[in-house]
Amino acid sequence: MNLHELKPTPGAKKTRKRVGRGMSSGNGKTAGRGHKGQKARSGGSLRPDFEGGQTPLYKRLRKTGFTNPNRKTYATVNIERLNAYDDNTIITPELLINDRVVRKLNDGLKVLGEGKLEKKLTVKANKFTASAEEKIKAAGGTTEVI
Repeated sequence: MNLHELKPTPGAKKTRKRVGRGMSSGNGKTAGRGHKGQKARSGGSLRPDFEGGQTPLYKRLRKTGFTNPNRKTYATVNIERLNAYDDNTIITPELLINDRVVRKLNDGLKVLGEGKLEKKLTVKANKFTASAEEKIKAAGGTTEVI
């Protein structure tokens, strides 16, 4: 078998119905929509979840869970990413945004303790995990909550 010999399976390609092309076409006059009613009108399509006027399932089921309106979302950075900076650098959220380490601050910056820190840095952030604070101080750096 060669590429030029490939053909679709018989019955796989169905010719589309050309509706509203006269009575002799078999789909003239009402164009296969029947007489009157919502589905016969233009723009009269129904949503997939429409239940004929009965209260839909999504309204009958109880709503669960809770969304905290006061939730805070922090941009996070692991301390191993801070190894890219030179010794005695003051790391601020603005510096991290400029260097594209963090894309968006949201409610602030949180430093996480994943990885190893080999540089002596001063890190200014809104929050620190205990392990991150420990590793920064172990490397000879300082942490500052802003």
